[in-house]
Amino acid sequence: MSNIELIATSTFGLEAIVAEEVKALGYSNVKVENGKVTFSADEKAICRANLWLRTADRIRLKVGEFKAVTFDQLFEKAKALPWPDLLPEDAEFPVDGKSVQSTLFSISDCQAIVKKAVVESLKKSYRARWFKESGPLYRIEVSLLKDTATLTIDTSGPGLHKRGYRAAGSEAPLRETLAAALVKIARWKPDIALIDPLCGSGTIPIEAALIGQNIAPGMERTFASEAWPNIPRELWHEARRETHERADYNRELDITGTDIDPKVIDIARKNASLMGVDRLIHFQARPLSELSTKKNYGKIICNPPYGERLSELKEVERLYKEMGKIFKKLDTWSFYILTAHENFEKIFGKKASRRRKLYHGNIKVHYYQYYGPRPPKRKKN
Repeated sequence: MSNIELIATSTFGLEAIVAEEVKALGYSNVKVENGKVTFSADEKAICRANLWLRTADRIRLKVGEFKAVTFDQLFEKAKALPWPDLLPEDAEFPVDGKSVQSTLFSISDCQAIVKKAVVESLKKSYRARWFKESGPLYRIEVSLLKDTATLTIDTSGPGLHKRGYRAAGSEAPLRETLAAALVKIARWKPDIALIDPLCGSGTIPIEAALIGQNIAPGMERTFASEAWPNIPRELWHEARRETHERADYNRELDITGTDIDPKVIDIARKNASLMGVDRLIHFQARPLSELSTKKNYGKIICNPPYGERLSELKEVERLYKEMGKIFKKLDTWSFYILTAHENFEKIFGKKASRRRKLYHGNIKVHYYQYYGPRPPKRKKN
């Protein structure tokens, strides 16, 4: 398993950010498509990509890709793939599936056929009639898109947004991967002040702190592929050692998270503590109306309520109007606001410098970006 192809799956709209992260890890032949980034790598990349990618949903090992318009084609071509090179005899290998604009639209049938093909391939190699599936998990996916079947194995286990620090969340928690993407899209740097005045359970400030000190987001969790016997344990040890060597634990940061609800702020503090970044973030229970700073320049990044329920809409619109008035006073700051409200700019009172369409779960949202003036360059001593 020395020369492999990996797929970093992604929320729609974040593919370019994921590709930037993949390239920053040193991997080449990067191909960006809707919802995924494919790249060439070695087996150590399975470890490094899982540990380091902040904005990807999960890492899949690509086993093969081919055209299939009949069940016979799907079976024979899936059977011909090198499953015995990847799956040990005791592997647990459930098969998931999805089909979009394909002749083979029955997902359950496709799953059953691929399962049978893998079993037949393993029977021949291991000279066994049946398999206990009592060993490590190799979750296979057959994905059909316009009659092209892509077969992959999930290396991550739980999605990469599960960093391990969310002890509890607010009513509508922002996924960690999306929060990290908001910080990256805003081009925030560790020497810039950052405020989230509607921080909820603290996801944006925590992800910013991890970025600011270059702490690998997967450092505190495990992955399905750590149990795979075909990835030497030493590769995982080396990859985890790298996360500690590259972390800049002495880097001071200026990050503030505020929210009107003291209970939510308590949750944010607990979450930050679980990830070891609580000393880097100043959390405070404070209403938006009291937002203030002595800093001349900085970035506000926030994910305010969307007002999806009709009963909440008027209250949310009042909040947006208040945001517009309060943020206007910070005329040298930049603002980055995620919301699903189609008339946000009108209510906020200013047209965005740029906006980007993203998805928060199944909700289509826009990331409104308001650019402030560049801070003056510091004089060199």
